[in-house]
Amino acid sequence: MVLRELLSPYYRVLAAPSGEIALRIVVRGDAIDLILLDVMMPGLDGYEVLRQLQENPVWAAIPIIFLTSQSRPDDERHGLQAGAADYITKPVQPVVVLARVRTQLQAKQARDWLQNQNAALEAEVNRRMQENDLTQQVSIRALAHLAETRDPETGQHILRTQGYVQLLCKLLQQHPRFSGTLTDSYIDVLTRSAPLHDIGKVGIPDHVLRKPGPLTAEERVVMQTHAKLGCDALKSAECDIQKPPAFLSLAKEVALYHHEKWDGTGYPTGLAGENIPLSARLMALADVFDALTSRRIYRISMSFDDARVIMQEGRGQHFDPDVADIFLAHYAEFVAIAKRYTESD
Repeated sequence: MVLRELLSPYYRVLAAPSGEIALRIVVRGDAIDLILLDVMMPGLDGYEVLRQLQENPVWAAIPIIFLTSQSRPDDERHGLQAGAADYITKPVQPVVVLARVRTQLQAKQARDWLQNQNAALEAEVNRRMQENDLTQQVSIRALAHLAETRDPETGQHILRTQGYVQLLCKLLQQHPRFSGTLTDSYIDVLTRSAPLHDIGKVGIPDHVLRKPGPLTAEERVVMQTHAKLGCDALKSAECDIQKPPAFLSLAKEVALYHHEKWDGTGYPTGLAGENIPLSARLMALADVFDALTSRRIYRISMSFDDARVIMQEGRGQHFDPDVADIFLAHYAEFVAIAKRYTESD
């Protein structure tokens, strides 16, 4: 009653005659900024009330001032070590109580303000990161679609191959050969980089890129330059940026090496086996499967059954054997992606 009369002119005061009732008031959800807690009480003493408050992160943030007739230095030290913010001995002095209460409330107000500022700052950082992420994805997709405008019959090629690569990554993530590389972060970056694998086609002349029949040997050489053209374009973009984003590194790999073959007969460098970056090995399988099962200017699409036979034949020759095995074991899932993004979409 003394404390309520002292504090009520300045603050909203809730009084409890016991520790149990004090805890009920806190649980009720009232906005409480400070608790003045007697140490010696019937039932739950002050230390037990404090302990129960500290079990909940929200309640633990409320500062506690212990009020007690125990005035020995060890008592005060024990109270502060238990988690009290301050320790006032009885009989209380009004000026001291008001000063200590004001100090604790000002400190809590400052902490709350800082916490709110940090939360607002974190929300703004997250918003900008999401905005930057979306801008990056849109930019990648725009560049990829630019390449497809030169080769319009590839249709939903971007979405299909991106889906194939992402599924391959997920299926191989626990494989002992690949688990060290295929982290969640790597998979995310590779998935968003995959659409840029054919960006170099913008540099291939129309009479080669859109030729309705088989290419001559000379034309095939020209067509094969799209791998290096794409990588060089991405390198140029990388040089223009002080701190290039992570996706550019993998985008260069898939652009340059996605036509390499496991047996070393691919292009443009004739790499073989594990010398071919994993990103390009995954992209190679996705690209070939999509080429077989999609309509092209020079041929109709192949049935999924026939495509499966050819993909099986490419195991250990065109494709990494383990990558091919996981693809064939989950073939129906890849077919489902192909059907989801059909040419008519």
